[in-house]
Amino acid sequence: MIDLFNEILATLRFNKLRTALTGFAVSWGIFLLIVLLAVSNGLVNGVTGMFSQRDKEVMSITGGWAQKPYKGLKDERSITLKESDTELLESRNGNIVAYAVPELSNDSVVISTQKDYLTGGYKGVYPQSQRSDGTTMEEGRYINDNDIEQGRRVIVLHRENANTLFGVGEPAVGKFVRVGDLSFTVVGIYFHEWMRSSIIPYTTAKALAGGSENIRRMQVKAKGLSTVEDANEAENEFRSTLGNVHSFDPTDDSALWIWNRFRDFATTNTALSTLTLAVWIIGLLTLLSGIVGVSNIMFVSVRERTHEIGVRRAIGARPVAILRQIILESVAITTLFGYVGIVLGVIVTQLIAHFTLSPGPQGHPPIFKDPSVDLSIALQVTVVLVITGCLAGLFPALKSLKIKPVEALRDE
Repeated sequence: MIDLFNEILATLRFNKLRTALTGFAVSWGIFLLIVLLAVSNGLVNGVTGMFSQRDKEVMSITGGWAQKPYKGLKDERSITLKESDTELLESRNGNIVAYAVPELSNDSVVISTQKDYLTGGYKGVYPQSQRSDGTTMEEGRYINDNDIEQGRRVIVLHRENANTLFGVGEPAVGKFVRVGDLSFTVVGIYFHEWMRSSIIPYTTAKALAGGSENIRRMQVKAKGLSTVEDANEAENEFRSTLGNVHSFDPTDDSALWIWNRFRDFATTNTALSTLTLAVWIIGLLTLLSGIVGVSNIMFVSVRERTHEIGVRRAIGARPVAILRQIILESVAITTLFGYVGIVLGVIVTQLIAHFTLSPGPQGHPPIFKDPSVDLSIALQVTVVLVITGCLAGLFPALKSLKIKPVEALRDE
């Protein structure tokens, strides 16, 4: 084995320029593959991190407008959800409903302090809405069960709203704001990618609305969902249950507006998997040009060593020994320059990770996170290098076996 290794090194040293030029194509292909996989992983990690902050099996249901006539009722009817609809879903669809909670909102109320004011109103929620909406607490706490039971006048503000009402960097938790004509205590500051609502307990919002049973929307967490088909079936069951109560056609999609987050999650996962597959295909196609170069150089090597191969065959060398040497030479070239590409690719991915290390808004994870390659990727690339090296040397090796010793000895 040592002799074989030395022969391979001697061959590589004898054709330094040709080997280097061919190996460059292999290094470049592996380099691109590593960098593209790292960028793909960064996107996957970022999106996965965003989904991990919220319940993925939640559906937000809002009343809409019935566009289809139903049981003698005309179209263009407004569908208003009731608080009792949450209990209805839990009782009739208990096999797929983990919980259902109502939400109220009032967009016309002014929230103010002596410094400034907000015109976005408030939203009344249950504690479960923190996971449903994906809000992240920065200071203080979210709405809790005691707030709901006692109808407390407490409020949770978005960081930007807190900065507006109290000033950038000024403490807000424990201070008071005016919600309309009433005083509320700030108990928490949260962050969210796009939601800016001021949040109060649902029971408090209901009291401010005069005890009305009408609700803006409900958050329903389904259970037992594993596929998009499961999510669609659950959505259809919710439409059927609420359609019986509010007298609309269950097939009328505009009667209820449903944000099916599990379907979004599954669709995103499929897109990310497709992205990873596309990266592998692009990287392998780029690598293919290098492999063709290695195969060509091995054909040239076999042609130049026809006399040597003939001598070895004449003195009793077995065909498998010739085959093994040619293939191992190809694997050596591919692996050596492939690892050069891996090292350079890892260095570049570390640089990318360094320059994208800055967190997202208000210190929260960005959508592009930790663009790196792990050990499993390195092992996969190693396997690819070995396999492609074998394939690159296989055909030249098979050609070498067709050389007849007598003809090879005459070759000069």
